Amino acid sequence: MTEPILFYDIPAGEGLGCSLKCWSPNTWKTRFTLNIKGIPYKTIWVEYPDIEAVLRKIGANAAETKKDGSPYYTLPAIYDPNTKTALAESADIVRYLDKTYPNIGPRLVPAETDALHHAFNTAFTTALMGVGFVLIPSTVLRLGPRSEPYFRSTREVYYGGKLDEIAPPGPKREQYWAGVQKAFSTYSKWLDRAGSPFFLEDKIGYADITVASYMMWFRVILGEDSKEWTELTAWEGGRWAKYLAEFEKFTVVDVGEDVEL
Repeated sequence: MTEPILFYDIPAGEGLGCSLKCWSPNTWKTRFTLNIKGIPYKTIWVEYPDIEAVLRKIGANAAETKKDGSPYYTLPAIYDPNTKTALAESADIVRYLDKTYPNIGPRLVPAETDALHHAFNTAFTTALMGVGFVLIPSTVLRLGPRSEPYFRSTREVYYGGKLDEIAPPGPKREQYWAGVQKAFSTYSKWLDRAGSPFFLEDKIGYADITVASYMMWFRVILGEDSKEWTELTAWEGGRWAKYLAEFEKFTVVDVGEDVEL
């Protein structure tokens, strides 16, 4: 390849308490993918109200569909100037990069594990079903002035109530947090079955990237000094602190540039 890939990500707001500019678990999946494979790229920062226009401009298809059947444009997305390819959705992006650049970095979804990775994604998200009640109310407070109103209004429609009311401190939030702990206990049992540090034995694969990306969401939004992050990293005898430590060298975030429409 001769030109860096353009990687479209959503920024946290400046001065709002985030240790990193990138926070989204879905865009972290693609950032980890690019960093682990060692593929040159440049981040293009996109605020929420601009996502649809940007993806239409680069020719990326909508990754999802709204209830009314209209396209729902989300990030991450990439544009590869070397092949003139635009893609959205992290699972499609990793498979594209594995196929298009087989000689750059490790293959993160080996062909023989493709179906299993699809199944893993479903099982992973099902186990972590209540995570939004814990993290979405805190996430909205970390977004900039252009993204915050959009994120708040769309998520309040989705959750059917004010974000500061869906899981306030107290028994309700503790119930959802217990659900998060149960999910991570399940993931730990899966790793025990594998008998190895990662789901692909001794090497990081896309399933591991998925887990690490959600952990980055917790860490960036809740903060490393928070009670909940301290608890999470202590679960299963500190397994998850050690697990994420394996990804530290891949948490590089380039300066990038703001999108121009």
